Amino acid sequence: MSMSSEQAAEYKRHAAELAAEMVEDGMVVGLGTGSTAAFAVAALGRRYREGLRFVGVPTSLATEHQARELGIPLSGFGEHERVDLTIDGADEVQRGTLNLIKGLGGALLREKIVASASDRLVIVADESKLVDGLGEHSLLPVEVTPFGWEATARRLAEVGAHVSPRRSRAGDLFISDGGNLILDCHFEGIDDPAATELAIGSIVGVVESGLFIGMASEAVIAGPTGVARLHVAAQ
Repeated sequence: MSMSSEQAAEYKRHAAELAAEMVEDGMVVGLGTGSTAAFAVAALGRRYREGLRFVGVPTSLATEHQARELGIPLSGFGEHERVDLTIDGADEVQRGTLNLIKGLGGALLREKIVASASDRLVIVADESKLVDGLGEHSLLPVEVTPFGWEATARRLAEVGAHVSPRRSRAGDLFISDGGNLILDCHFEGIDDPAATELAIGSIVGVVESGLFIGMASEAVIAGPTGVARLHVAAQ
């Protein structure tokens, strides 16, 4: 039985609010992008008003705008070498590994920069995002340079992707916060995510892919039976 959009939103909010409780005084906090992360940013804004003191590092212009409206002080990597904790959403979360597909919101490059500098990456999602194998339900976004993107798309096709350039509602090519394009790639299953990430990353013109391999330390997943905290399964 599929969940309604209202149910999904409520589950995301529950997961996000639990994750926001992990933030402690004095932390540098990565603020994710997307509908689920927005619930976490809202909860953190409330906690800041209640006296919690932390600084945020936003992963997109949209998140930066939301955080400023809520009064959350913002910083960046010029002031802080590391991020204590990042809270973000995901488009797919692989059971057991917590490998991810991210970037359908268009902010994958900044999200990955912040995640890679974080001591902990906590993912919040509703249970519909859990998959046994990456690529089951989600396209894989790949951020590429505007120059020569058609050649880059052909190279992606050579590694097994069915490629479609992302477009805005007006029909123009979608432009990321970094000024790049996004190619949405469909794979017939991603059996080896690490190898796929490496193959995509070796293509000239690719800036970054939405494969986040071995980066998440925990996932907070909400559904009809409540909220579960998942960790990487022992090998």
